[in-house]
Amino acid sequence: MKKQTIQTADAPQAIGTYSQAIRVGTGDTVYISGQIGLDPSTMQMVSGIEAQIQQVFLNLKAVTTASGGILGDIVKLNIYLTDLDDFAMVNKIMASYFDQPYPARAAVGVAALPRGALVEMDAVMVL
Repeated sequence: MKKQTIQTADAPQAIGTYSQAIRVGTGDTVYISGQIGLDPSTMQMVSGIEAQIQQVFLNLKAVTTASGGILGDIVKLNIYLTDLDDFAMVNKIMASYFDQPYPARAAVGVAALPRGALVEMDAVMVL
């Protein structure tokens, strides 16, 4: 199986042993690593849940663009929240980035995320 690394300076650089995204097979499926609310220009976490959700979607958008796609090409989105009470805000903000048909998705409550993030999302995109 052929694997191609996707890398862009418009999304936060990897803070561990992973790639921002990997394109596999014939090149039409892209697996996007979890994105948290890091500002790629400073590598600092933005403040507050609303700003973090917005930044996560901007980071996902940057990686989809670097992969040759758009957010609308995401078919599966996983959302991890340290407080599931923030789920309604995710829905509201997500509606400004995606059109129907929306991607399949899961939302999971977690005890903690890297760098003290309040939200993280990963995705699968099909070009």
